[in-house]
Amino acid sequence: QVQLEESGGGLVQAGGSLRLSCAASGRTLSSGAWGWFRQAPGKEREFVAAITRSAGARSYVDSVKGRFTISRDNAKNTVYLQMNSLKPEDTSVYYCATTTRVGIVKVPSGYNYWGQGTQVTVSS
Repeated sequence: QVQLEESGGGLVQAGGSLRLSCAASGRTLSSGAWGWFRQAPGKEREFVAAITRSAGARSYVDSVKGRFTISRDNAKNTVYLQMNSLKPEDTSVYYCATTTRVGIVKVPSGYNYWGQGTQVTVSS
């Protein structure tokens, strides 16, 4: 089993920045990918970004390109999401996830393990 613990959420003004972290414990995964998703009240969980564990290939949803950066530290079994130029529409609960599937995965059903979520609120 793998446990994921997120941190770094909070309240920030529009234009500000936050850095989310997600650390994995338990079983060590050497392949597969990490993903960040978000879910606002009344909406479906939305793909935000993903990165492969080995090659570091990245993918982003169009709405965050140029503002968010996903990165990983394999030695620490941790993934990060640097969020800059935040907008009120970025307000959501952010979830990290990890999968043993090879390649970039953009759908929630493709992930084996999930964190508990961390709230990000951007005020206008």
